Amino acid sequence: MIDELFGLPAHPLIVHAAVVFGPLLVASALAYAFVPMLRKYLGWVVVSLAFVAPIALWFARLSGEALRDRQIANGAQGQALKEIDVHQGFGELAAWWGTGLGLAALALVYYCTTAGRRPTVPSSRAISYALIAVTAVLAVLTGYYVFRTGDSGARMVWS
Repeated sequence: MIDELFGLPAHPLIVHAAVVFGPLLVASALAYAFVPMLRKYLGWVVVSLAFVAPIALWFARLSGEALRDRQIANGAQGQALKEIDVHQGFGELAAWWGTGLGLAALALVYYCTTAGRRPTVPSSRAISYALIAVTAVLAVLTGYYVFRTGDSGARMVWS
């Protein structure tokens, strides 16, 4: 697991990538889904973030597990361990939902950019709406869990 970077605990450093790229993926995927005139400008952004954000979320999760193990080795117990476990649960969900959002956003971009290259059939509009709906739901879930993870982590550190 990822325990240290340059002699410092890795999690506080890596988590910044997750809390930046996760919400950027959420915002860009929603904009791509619901504002068609922006698609030609946002496609490359969404594709890039669809890879970068889930990787950042997973690295934050893995480094968090290493930090949790270190805290337990240093004697964390009781309420502190309970708060760490809640935070870890939110982080796991953020990583999974963020990965799903990345995949859905990639599928949406692919479908929208190849739309002119395939024959129009009645089901094509339904597929488009389904991809938009899935992307929107996953964006909301990802945003929620990234926020809850960050909030619970910040409360542990600052209170």
